[in-house]
Amino acid sequence: MVGTTAGRRERKKARTRQALTDAAVRLFTERGFDDVGVREVAEAADVSLSTLFKHFPSKEALVFDLDADIESALVAAVRDRAPGQPVLHALRDHMVLTRTAVRTDDPTFLLVESTPALRDYARRMWSRHEKTLAATLAEATGLTPEDPAVTGLARFALEAPSLARASEDPARTLRDVFALLEHGWATTPLVQEGRSDLEG
Repeated sequence: MVGTTAGRRERKKARTRQALTDAAVRLFTERGFDDVGVREVAEAADVSLSTLFKHFPSKEALVFDLDADIESALVAAVRDRAPGQPVLHALRDHMVLTRTAVRTDDPTFLLVESTPALRDYARRMWSRHEKTLAATLAEATGLTPEDPAVTGLARFALEAPSLARASEDPARTLRDVFALLEHGWATTPLVQEGRSDLEG
């Protein structure tokens, strides 16, 4: 009975969060982020202002409902990878699966891209994820969280989807850029063909 009650409570919380995010994105898209107050978002979602702040610590956070889930999934991709699977491959597969599905015509994506405050928040959010991912990679490899191999891979993995998103085949491009990290610049076709000018 306790489990049922807890499950019902979690579902209610999830519905409230979703209602707030949906209302925020709709209002921000219609009128602009700066011209909508959090009280209006709460009213549109039919919740109190205090309830809104229980779920979201700031106005910007309303747009990033999956922030914690994204970070948890990154950690799980490394910690729960198949036995013997390199962390680089685990991250590549996770990014291909989760980040190439982001549509550039998605209302939330367009809202973030067109709103400086949201772009800044997104950068801070990914910076937090980078630190968490670096700590997880350190734990998995035995390196320190400050080791350039760990911090470099964490940053590369989180930046790579933005490079791939503009291509016609984001999943393939993402695999290609991870392959570049794994095998090095010297293995790229033009360098192999003797284009030494590319090495300078």
